[in-house]
Amino acid sequence: MASSNTVLMRLVASAYSIAQKAGMIVRRVIAEGDLGIVEKTCATDLQTKADRLAQMSICSSLARKFPKLTIIGEEDLPSEEVDQELIEDSQWEEILKQPCPSQYSAIKEEDLVVWVDPLDGTKEYTEGLLDNVTVLIGIAYEGKAIAGVINQPYYNYENNEKQQLREHRNEAKAGPDAVLGRTIWGVLGLGAFGFQLKEVPAGKHIITTTRSHSNKLVTDCVAAMNPDAVLRVGGAGNKIIQLIEGKASAYVFASPGCKKWDTCAPEVILHAVGGKLTDIHGNVLQYHKDV
Repeated sequence: MASSNTVLMRLVASAYSIAQKAGMIVRRVIAEGDLGIVEKTCATDLQTKADRLAQMSICSSLARKFPKLTIIGEEDLPSEEVDQELIEDSQWEEILKQPCPSQYSAIKEEDLVVWVDPLDGTKEYTEGLLDNVTVLIGIAYEGKAIAGVINQPYYNYENNEKQQLREHRNEAKAGPDAVLGRTIWGVLGLGAFGFQLKEVPAGKHIITTTRSHSNKLVTDCVAAMNPDAVLRVGGAGNKIIQLIEGKASAYVFASPGCKKWDTCAPEVILHAVGGKLTDIHGNVLQYHKDV
């Protein structure tokens, strides 16, 4: 069956464009200078104007195109009319050219649950650590994460700043690597795309873990693994990207705190390239709408 006729691939193609729109919103809020920060449960659990606008954009755009989906977003937002400029109606055509894995070709809209983290790494976002930030849209079927999209709004932003500095000095422009932002996507049984898979240097055991939500248990667990190095960064999506790009061997967070919208999309990307994400006991995570 052509992927353009399957619900799953049409949904992934839409989620790709919608995640890119959300990334633009995240960048725009920073550029405008008013983050609109509020504390949710504590000083490390924050919400910004970007979280709110990006979730409104993602959830409203998905619901308009796929009205029978179950969509679960991180932010608890009041029901209100969504500005038309927040709606993204396009689809990424390159995804529609890919074949849908046969086991998912007959999936119906109402069978799918979409888990949305509109801005993963909010605390780092408020502190200017922008390369930690991701937009996460994960798609689950029968409790299993099967497709996902990760947008990095500030991928290459350091190179982009260097390019602007060079242009200001009338020096040669940086190459295409200075393009700001990127989108990674994957479907189980098809693969993961938008990045270059790399291995950690041979013989190195590098752990990535939380930057903002550490405690003694987390620290002790990481230390017990006797790593060669420990990376402490923000965002679950960001840490999974460190694994697939060979910057870390394992992501360890031995504490409650991660939510399903943090892990659904990244889990798909990791599993699609042969990695594995479980709870601390090795059990697979469930993504039913009532989980």
